Amino acid sequence: MTHTIKTRFAPSPTGYLHLGNIRTALFNVLLARQQAGRFVLRIEDTDRERSRPEYVAAVLEDLRWLGLDWSEGPEVDGPHAPYAQSERTAIYAEYYRRLDQAGRIYPCFCTPAELALSRKAQRAAGKPPRY
Repeated sequence: MTHTIKTRFAPSPTGYLHLGNIRTALFNVLLARQQAGRFVLRIEDTDRERSRPEYVAAVLEDLRWLGLDWSEGPEVDGPHAPYAQSERTAIYAEYYRRLDQAGRIYPCFCTPAELALSRKAQRAAGKPPRY
């Protein structure tokens, strides 16, 4: 069985792309091209307060200008559409429902203050925050 490699770039449209974003997109496009794979663009627009349509448009324009074309994503579609996280709410709700019915949902009873304290302690120890 052969598998087609699939790489992904998922910027958050809360501002314009920066050099780190471009580097990540470039590496993913080059790897997909080298392996005759697919490059997926997914828009992580879950930050409703800061995400803006003009930033989504700028991402698409900048990637096109750089020649970093995507195989699946906004304006191209593909088998896993939609490619904006905000448009996938119904999909996620359905999977949540299935997990809940199967008894696989485990609620967190930590308070926001407890979680913040845990993150602070992990960072102080030089570790990335984990839950």
